[in-house]
Amino acid sequence: MSALPAPAPAPSRWDRVRAPLVTIGGLGLATLALHLRDPHVGGSWGICPSAAMGFWCPGCGGLRAVNDLTHGEFVSAASSNLLLVVLMPLAVLALAVWTLDRWRGRNRRLPRRLVVVGGWALLGAAGLFMLLRNTPAAPWLAP
Repeated sequence: MSALPAPAPAPSRWDRVRAPLVTIGGLGLATLALHLRDPHVGGSWGICPSAAMGFWCPGCGGLRAVNDLTHGEFVSAASSNLLLVVLMPLAVLALAVWTLDRWRGRNRRLPRRLVVVGGWALLGAAGLFMLLRNTPAAPWLAP
C-alpha cells in the first residue's frame, strides 16, 4: 500500500498578506516621493512623451494630481487629472478589500465576465477622457 503524500501546510498570514502589503508600501513610497519632489516644476520628473508630441494622454497630469492630493488641494488635483481623482477611491477600496481578504485567508475570484466588462469600461472611459481633453469640447480637462 502506498501512503498518500502529506498535504502542504497552509500559508501563514504573513505569506498571505505579503503581496498586498508590498504593493501598498510601494505605492506609499511613490506617493511620498511625489509629495517631496514637486512635479509642477518643469522637468522635475522628466518629460512626458505624449505632451512632447502635442497631445494629452489619460495619465497626463497624474503626478501633479497626486502631489496636489498629498497637500489637500482637491480642486487643483481634479484640474490636473480628473480621471485619476475619480478612480483613486476605487483603487484604494480595491487594495483594502484585497488586503482584508488575504488577511482572512479568503481568495476572492471575480467572475471573468465582470473583469472583461470592467476592463473594457475602464479603457472606454480613458479613451473618452483622452479624446475630450484634446478637443475644444472640454478644454478644462487638459492638465
